[in-house]
Amino acid sequence: MKYISLAILTFLVFTANSFAQELRCNVTVSAQRIQGANQNLFQTMQSDIYEFMNNRKWTDHIYSYDEKLRCNIMILLEEQLSADEFRGTIQVQLIRPVFDSSYETTILNIKDNDFRCRYVEFQPLEFNETSNRENLTNILAFYAYVILGYSYDSFSLEGGTPYFEKAQAIVNNSQNLPVKGWKSFESERNRYWLLENIMNKSYSDFRRCMYNYHRNGLDLMSQRAEEGRANIAESLRDLQKVFRKRPSTYILQMFFDAKSDELVNVFTKSYPDEKARVLSILNEIDPSNGNKYTRISEQEDM
Repeated sequence: MKYISLAILTFLVFTANSFAQELRCNVTVSAQRIQGANQNLFQTMQSDIYEFMNNRKWTDHIYSYDEKLRCNIMILLEEQLSADEFRGTIQVQLIRPVFDSSYETTILNIKDNDFRCRYVEFQPLEFNETSNRENLTNILAFYAYVILGYSYDSFSLEGGTPYFEKAQAIVNNSQNLPVKGWKSFESERNRYWLLENIMNKSYSDFRRCMYNYHRNGLDLMSQRAEEGRANIAESLRDLQKVFRKRPSTYILQMFFDAKSDELVNVFTKSYPDEKARVLSILNEIDPSNGNKYTRISEQEDM
């Protein structure tokens, strides 16, 4: 009886854990550029970051394993500044399943060049939402909430607001840290401006685009392809509104870093008039990918 009770308890603990956390985050830490470094240290760092992202409960919602958000974090350490301090880059990706399809779409693909952290092997990674002083867990928690915000925005209009607000709070609490990435004057493309753009009501059309592009666009493609594609084309007009207010808006660059290839694939078999409308918008708001978008017009029309 004792062993049966223990087995039941173990099962309940396992079940509670498997349904609690929200992220299914793959983590890679590379330090090949740091000559003579103890590579075991970075393996431990990778494991600790994996545990931090995947075992922490970030919301009040309950997720099954299949509902967890699939994301990637790739950290490239380029310099060891001291025994426990490092500098490099962090790249964050979020992949979303498309309804009634095996297709998965990349929602977020951002490379942050202002990654600097202190890491002590075997010291637990801790995070306090109101008074955290460790830049490593500040950055990780920030991107966890950004991932959640982007995901929720793709399923309901501005549904990610509670998580973007938590990310905004981390930005605010990090203003006095002696590291880059959190302050407005350091760059126009950093963590500060990412949240400023998302929460700025002047750019609310961006979030409307994220919802319509995914929920009313891609999610319809398997059943009503023409309607879904038309909704994606219409969602680009929302991006055009943001562009015309401020062409250098950071979230626009982030959108096309994630979506430019997908847009080509979506519209290669569109109607000629729809292709023309889409190309006109894309060439205006994303001229850096203009050569890529020419493939839309080169493909066979419907």
